[in-house]
Amino acid sequence: MSRAPYASDPAASRGRRYAEAAAPTRDAFQRDRDRIVHSTAFRRLVYKTQVFLNHEGDLFRTRLTHSLEVAQLARSIARPLGLNEDLVEAIALAHDLGHTPFGHAGQDALDDCMKAHGGFEHNLQSLRVVDTLERRYPAFDGLNLSFETREGILKHCSRANAEKLEAQEPGGVGRRFLDRTQASLEAQLCNLADEIAYNAHDIDDGVRSGLLSLEALADVPLFEGFRRQTLAEHPQLDARRLLYETIRRMLSAQVYDVIDSTRAALQAHGIDDAQAVRQAPPLVQFSEGMRAQSTALKRFLFAHLYRHPQVVQTTGRAQEAVRDLFAAYAGGELALPAHYAMREDRHRAVADYIAGMTDRFAMREHDRLTGGRWLA
Repeated sequence: MSRAPYASDPAASRGRRYAEAAAPTRDAFQRDRDRIVHSTAFRRLVYKTQVFLNHEGDLFRTRLTHSLEVAQLARSIARPLGLNEDLVEAIALAHDLGHTPFGHAGQDALDDCMKAHGGFEHNLQSLRVVDTLERRYPAFDGLNLSFETREGILKHCSRANAEKLEAQEPGGVGRRFLDRTQASLEAQLCNLADEIAYNAHDIDDGVRSGLLSLEALADVPLFEGFRRQTLAEHPQLDARRLLYETIRRMLSAQVYDVIDSTRAALQAHGIDDAQAVRQAPPLVQFSEGMRAQSTALKRFLFAHLYRHPQVVQTTGRAQEAVRDLFAAYAGGELALPAHYAMREDRHRAVADYIAGMTDRFAMREHDRLTGGRWLA
């Protein structure tokens, strides 16, 4: 399928921070995707928490499997809209590279530790990973990705951090947070695909863990409607297949809704090129009805899964571990690797190091610090 005129064109990319000769067989966005897939930070995602800590079960989602699911959903939407699938894939695969160990619990703990030193935002950290922290190439730090991929990775940013980015890179990826313009359609799409993916797989993982039940999910219209539909067509279906089929139909409905709603928004705003996208309101969207159903699902998951006593107990332990590690590295009780220890910005170096840890490495380091067992 040919690309639409409002899709991002790699030939018109705003380029990389360090000039490089073009690759002979790949365009800029394909090259970005390949650099991301081969990065150390990407491999670490396999041992980073989504909701359940990595050791709690072999089949729960990790940040890696989540990123792959986001990429699949985003490409499924990008193709019928005529968007650039390679850019979509690159953004989706990189969007969580800066996530800490232990999921959002680790992120919140690290942000608290860094309050007096500029705070911690995982979206900004993902950008730091691809801009600075990866150490693979002889001529530059980071992966030297194209502007469009970097822009999509930075899907949220505080004004204070946007101003810092603007000072470092005038007119760069922080600018849109200051002048209130939009990112590319591909970046907008990845943001929404992220939401669709985690809502669906958190239901699956929640039921698999025993923390959610199909009976409790009857209070969620988006789920219950498709569960009833599936049972009407397959009344003898076992519980596991019923769950899978309900989620599959729920995902399909959301994908088709985004495609239809985005097409309508593009037409309503007369969008005919990629630059017009930036001056318009957000265009990749749910219909009003689907947005309401998605919001209800998120509220249900927050109340019944993310704040479940078993999850809260585990994440509380994880937050304590992050705080202990931060204090030990910042105070010199634990030694940082040489390339972190030589940096002048000690606290940011500690945050970068901890954010890059996998769950199990952080657990081992905490055991080394305390002389105890993580699960004790």
